[in-house]
This record gives sequence, C-alpha cells and structure tokens, in this order.
Amino acid sequence: MTFRRAPYFLGLVAAFCLGMLVNAATAAERPDLATFWKAWDLAQANFVYRDALDQQKMLYGAIRGMIDALGDDGHTRFLTPEDVATERSTLTGRFDGIGAEVNVRNGRPVVVAPIEDSPAEKAGLLPGDTILSVDGQDVSSASLGEIVSKVRGPRGTIVRLGVLHPGQSSSVDLSIERGPITVRSVTWVLVPGTSLAHVRINRFAGGTTQELKDALAAGRAAGAQGFVLDLRNNPGGLLNEAVSASSQFLKDGNVLLEENAKGERTPYPVKPDGLAVDTPIVVLVNRGSASASEIFAGAIQDHERAPIVGEQTYGTGTVLSTFDLGDGSEIYLGTAQWLTPNGRAIRKVGVKPDVVVPLSGGARPVSPSEERAMTADQLAARGDAQLAKAIEILGASRGADGVCVDDTHPADGRC
Repeated sequence: MTFRRAPYFLGLVAAFCLGMLVNAATAAERPDLATFWKAWDLAQANFVYRDALDQQKMLYGAIRGMIDALGDDGHTRFLTPEDVATERSTLTGRFDGIGAEVNVRNGRPVVVAPIEDSPAEKAGLLPGDTILSVDGQDVSSASLGEIVSKVRGPRGTIVRLGVLHPGQSSSVDLSIERGPITVRSVTWVLVPGTSLAHVRINRFAGGTTQELKDALAAGRAAGAQGFVLDLRNNPGGLLNEAVSASSQFLKDGNVLLEENAKGERTPYPVKPDGLAVDTPIVVLVNRGSASASEIFAGAIQDHERAPIVGEQTYGTGTVLSTFDLGDGSEIYLGTAQWLTPNGRAIRKVGVKPDVVVPLSGGARPVSPSEERAMTADQLAARGDAQLAKAIEILGASRGADGVCVDDTHPADGRC
C-alpha cells in the first residue's frame, strides 16, 4: 500500500529484511553482504555489554542506517512499529505532547514548526531550533523516533528541552508542560480595522480544502474583500489536499510537476471552479513552511497570482510512498520529487519570497485565534511585520470604497 504525502510530528539490516530490499536490484547490482555479516558476527561474539545485544534493535538500526545513507534527511525514513503508531495518531489531529513538527537537517534534529496554540509555541519553541537535549539527555544525533519517545508523555507532565535558536551561539532550556494537542487545519479572523481576512492553513490533512472553502465563504460573508493566506509554520501534509487548496486561487495550468526516478514528469493540473480565483490575496511563508505548503506557495508564485511575503521556506521536495515491511515497521521512501509549475526544484532550496520580511526582536507570527481578541492597535504592537506587510499590500490594491483600482498587476497583490 502506498499513500502520497508531501514530515514527522513531535508531540511527535540483518538477514531477512536486508535481503528482501536487496532483491529489488538486479543480480549484477547486489552488494556483497559478507562485510555486513562479518560485522554482525563480531558484535555478537565480542561486545562486552551482553544485555545490549538486542537483535531486533540491531536489525532496525541497520535498516535505519541504510535508509539514512540515501541523504533525504528527515523525509525518506524508516519507522519502527512504535513510530508507525505515533505517526497514525498524529494524522488524526489529536494526541498528547508538546505540539511541534521536527525533521532532520545536516544530521541534527531541527524544529520545522510549532503547532498553532500548542504548548511548544507558547513556550517559545521556534522554527529552525536545533534540539540538543531532552530532560538533560543529549539527543543531537538521535533518530526522530527516539526523540518522539522521549518528548511525548502524559498531559500535565513537564519536559525540558535544550535548544539552540537560529543565529544564536548559546543554547537555552525550555520547560514545556505536555497537553492535549488538537491540530486544526484552517483558522481565520477578520483583521481588526480592515476588510481583509487572515486565513491560516496550519497543515494539509484530510478535509483541509473543505475547511479552507468554509473559511473563504465565512470571510466573505463577514465583509472580507481580500485574504492573507498564512502558511507560516505549516509543515506540509497530503499532496492531494495541497493541489485542491491551491486550486481555489488559480484558474488554469498546473499546480506542480512530479518527477520520478526515471526523470519522467507528471503534471498535476489545477482543479476547476476555485472559489477565489479573482480575489486579491497575499501568501505568507517562513522557514517553518515546508513540503505541501511549498507546493502551494510555488504554484501561486509561478502563476504570478500574488506576492509571496516573508522568509525563505524549509526546502522539502520529496513525494513519499509508504512500504510495509511485514512486521509492523514501514519505510517512507521518496519515490518522486515535485517541481513548481515552471520546473523549479524546491528540495534544500525552498521558495524564496517576492517580498523578504524577517521577524525580529523576538516577534512571532500572530495566529487568528490570538487576533480575535485584539484591536488594530494591539495587533500593530505585536510586531508581526510579515502580517503587517501583507495587510499593507492588500490595502494598497483597493480604493477607500473597497473597489479594485488596478487589475493589471496580480503579482503585486492587486485584483
């Protein structure tokens, strides 16, 4: 069985298996496994700590090492049966933990994004943070599954993370109380003092497109004449949802191109009858925008539909297929890469915004749930320069009476 997804929630080879994987190659391509078996036998015969010779653990470690050697850091990966159960619970949108997405970059665990309104976000965990320790134990070289098992725990308990913020030279300790995590795909609010709706897409899961349609309809009913589409800290999700969501704002053409191992490209066309193909929009991204959110942003950018505002995105460009190894463990294998409609690769590059706006001075993205209780002055005081720039761009595209003043520059956010 395979499923298509465009990372891993924190909150998230011995004999038979190695031989099974090698059988996929031709006889001429098969490696000589004598070296592997020699290393295995030496460990079994001579390792001093005999209670550590867990053959199942050694087997899984060998598979993980082989998959990690492919270099698709944090995306293509091996999951133990316990990891699989964690991933499944995450995809339901409800679990206990701290609420953050983690991936691996340059061999180290890095936070892709905290979930909106999660304990992780409230404690100050940031996109790009390197996780150094969990409860005082070094995890700088641990697998994602090992980190998940250490961080998850009963609600109400405390976990202490040692993290290195981006651009900093010294680490900080964050004490985070675990709690129930509910991942809402889409939240929205009418920006105070404007006729604009701030729509945040937190992930691309089953039902995201319908939630987005509902938010667009509700925003219009509330008087919204333009939309700030917020993909900041969106770690990705399901490919089909990214295509459907992007199609709400595009008239025709392709959302992305998928390129397989043979270099063959398959287009994913825009789906018809989008709800907001002519409505003024601006798209917000940051370093926590990854995978499916990069598909969305790349499509909007290549179609020159609207400006992309914020910071360069994470750079995840692999389409995963799931392969069951028969004992409850699985391999998520990058069987294709996706490209923007114009053929640009995103892996390890990301989407570069049209208007670069960093957040500084400890500011963090304002979420619609926070914004509901704010006045216009309070929102301005929060220092979310990226959201402020989006509001400025959309405001400049409309007259005081809300009528479009120019329809010739969609890349500038005009209608």
